[in-house]
Amino acid sequence: MRFVRINDVVISHDLHGQGSGKPAIAFINSLGTDRRIWDRVVEALAPDFTILTFDKRGHGLSDLAAPPYRIEDFSGDLAGLIDHYGLKDVIVCGLSVGGPIALDLYRARPELARALVLADTAHRIGTPEFWNARIDAVRQSGIASILEPIMSRWFTAAYRRDDNADYRGYCTMLARQSAEGYAGTCAAIRDADFAEVARSVAVPTLCIAGAEDGSTPPELVKSLADLIPASRFAIIPDAAHIPCVEAPETFIALLRSFIDDLPGA
Repeated sequence: MRFVRINDVVISHDLHGQGSGKPAIAFINSLGTDRRIWDRVVEALAPDFTILTFDKRGHGLSDLAAPPYRIEDFSGDLAGLIDHYGLKDVIVCGLSVGGPIALDLYRARPELARALVLADTAHRIGTPEFWNARIDAVRQSGIASILEPIMSRWFTAAYRRDDNADYRGYCTMLARQSAEGYAGTCAAIRDADFAEVARSVAVPTLCIAGAEDGSTPPELVKSLADLIPASRFAIIPDAAHIPCVEAPETFIALLRSFIDDLPGA
């Protein structure tokens, strides 16, 4: 676990394989989670890659900073981390809100991104009315008050069992996030529309959807893939909004296959 000040915000992060010269991947976590959602993926890929994971501002052990946020705040933090460690030609993998963050990193600093992996995300997610209602609920009653409806979108019914210790752990992860950080990120998603950026993407891109995703259903993820020239689209069965947790083996296999096909791989 490491900490560094980027854009006057202390960002909690991990870097595996620093100085190894292996291809670099940066993972961006979803709203209401921290970088630990990538643990199974990192464990599998660490022998072959340099891997950067981090807690977005307002999440995990990173600073709250000054919410509400913009997507540009998060992508600027990631660019700062990449520059701090001198990483080059990074494969940028964003889940949920991580998708717009990855797209904005590409918009602002295209030289940093070798390829994009956009999982369970879209160029525009939800409506202003939806996000304003969620912001109000969190500020009035806390994140725990909306735990069940969120979990029904994050995970399949088969995973959401009381005897599944992993599921209970992810419930706790969400409930313990900063309410202001969560609400501030909701505002960033509410105000984001990356359709034009998606149309401009000129690096290899893989779009992934969990078949039972209740937050960004497969047809919404496919609409993003259709905007990105020559992108790939894949559906992970028996998974919802966070397939890197619920179906890590399939997620890892898709990621490896995509990377193996990159130019110069």
